[in-house]
Amino acid sequence: MNETRRSIDILDRYPRVDEGLVDSLLAAECAGSGRKIVVLDDDPTGVQTVHDVSVYTDWSPESIRAGFEEDRPLFFLLTNSRSFTPEQTARAHREIGERVAQAAAEAGREYLIVSRSDSTLRGHYPLEPELLAEVYRERRGKEVDGEVLCPYFKEGGRFTLDNVHYVRYGRELVPAGETEFAEDETFGYRASSLCEYIEEKTQGACRSRDCLCVSLELLRSLDLDTITELLCSAEHYRRIVVNAVEDCDVKIFAIALYRALARGKYFTIRCAAALVKALGNISDRPLLSGKELAAKGSGAGGVILVGSHTAKTTAQLEELKSLEQIVFLEMDSDLVLTPGALEKEAARLLSLEEELIPQGKTVCISTKRALLKVENDSREQALLRSVQISRALRRLAGELRAAPAFVVAKGGITSSDVGVKALKVKRAAVAGQIQPGVPVWQTGPESRFPGIPYIIFPGNVGERDTLKRVVEILLGEM
Repeated sequence: MNETRRSIDILDRYPRVDEGLVDSLLAAECAGSGRKIVVLDDDPTGVQTVHDVSVYTDWSPESIRAGFEEDRPLFFLLTNSRSFTPEQTARAHREIGERVAQAAAEAGREYLIVSRSDSTLRGHYPLEPELLAEVYRERRGKEVDGEVLCPYFKEGGRFTLDNVHYVRYGRELVPAGETEFAEDETFGYRASSLCEYIEEKTQGACRSRDCLCVSLELLRSLDLDTITELLCSAEHYRRIVVNAVEDCDVKIFAIALYRALARGKYFTIRCAAALVKALGNISDRPLLSGKELAAKGSGAGGVILVGSHTAKTTAQLEELKSLEQIVFLEMDSDLVLTPGALEKEAARLLSLEEELIPQGKTVCISTKRALLKVENDSREQALLRSVQISRALRRLAGELRAAPAFVVAKGGITSSDVGVKALKVKRAAVAGQIQPGVPVWQTGPESRFPGIPYIIFPGNVGERDTLKRVVEILLGEM
C-alpha cells in the first residue's frame, strides 16, 4: 500500500479542455434534470466551495420540506455525524433518508442524496452511503446501481490521480495513507489507492479489482458518451472511483452522471466539497472582503475558538500569535479526565472573555495542542472525549453575554457545535469564502448573535498563514 510521493508538477501534464463548453453542457444538464440535490454534511465545512445556498442545521420534516420548496437545485442538511458513534449515525441517516423520500413524494420531485464528507477520507464510511442506499431501495422500490467516491478538493490540496488520493504538502503530493489524517484515532486507514481504501473499509466485501474507475485521461478526452456508458454499466451497488485534479474534471463527471440518472440509473454519492459545487452548477465568486462581512463597527472584539488538533491547525495557531492585538488563552482540555473539572475551566475562561470582548479585544481560546493519550483507549471513548471537550469549548460562545464582532471556529466538530448549539443557528445563508476552502455563514435573526459573520475554518485546510490572514481581514487590516 506504499504509493510513491510525487511532485506537484505532475498536475500540469494533463491536456486542457474547453471549459466554456463544459460549463454550458453542465448548465444544460443541471437545468434539465429537475432533480433536487440534498447534501448531507457530516460537519459544517462542506459549504467551503459554494455561495448563496441554504444550510439547515437539523433534519426536521419542516426543514427538509423548506429545502424542497426553494428555487435553488441544492440545499444542505448539517448532520455533524463525524462526531457520532456508528449507532448514532445509523439512526440519523435512516431517519433522514426516510424524511427526504417523504418530502420528495409530497413535492413530486426526483432527488439525489449526496453524502459530503472529509477530503482526507475520515468519517463513517461505508456506513452512511450504504444506509442511504438501503432506505432508497425500501422507500422507492428501486435498485441503487452504484456508489460514487470522489474526495477531490483543490482548495485543500487533495487530488486523485491514477486512482491514488494525495494530500499536498508544499510542492509534494503525499499519498493520503501516509499523512497524519490516516492516523486519526477514530477514522484511521492505511490505503491511499481509493480502490484499496474501499476494500479496506468494507472489510473485503468489495474487492479493489471490482471497482469501476473514471480516469483523468477519459475525463480530459471529453468522451462523455463513454463515461456515461461506464456509469450505466454499474449495477448491484458497484463502487465507482473518480479521479480529479481540477474542477473541470468533476464538472465533466457531473455531466455524465446527470445523463446516467436521466436513463434511469441511481447512485449514492460520497464526496468532498468540489463535486457538490459541480452538481449544483454553482458559479465561482471572489473571496469575501472585510467590508462585505461588516465585521467592524460594533466596537466589540471577536472570538476565535480552536479545537482541531491537526498539525496544520497547530502551525496556523502559532502563526496567529504574531498578531499582538489578540489575547490568547488556553483551555486545559486534559481536565476532561476529571469529573467536573473541565466545566470549571470553561467557566474561568468565559469570565475572562466577558471582560475583554466589550473592550474591543479579540480573544483566541484553544485546547491543549498535545492530543490526550489514554492507555487501552478505544475509538468510541476517544470520540466521546472529543465531544465533551467540544461541548466545553462551545460554552465560550453559547454563554457569552457580550455580542462579538465575529466568531471563528477551527475544526469540524468544534464548528458544528458552535454554530448549532452555541449560536443557535437554524438556517444559515452561505455568503461565500473568506479564504479558499474557508466558508462564511451569515447568522439569521433566530440566532444568538444575529447578523454577525460566522467563519467555519476546517482543521485540515490552508497554509501556515491562512488563519492569520482570515483574522486580519476580519479586523479590517487587509
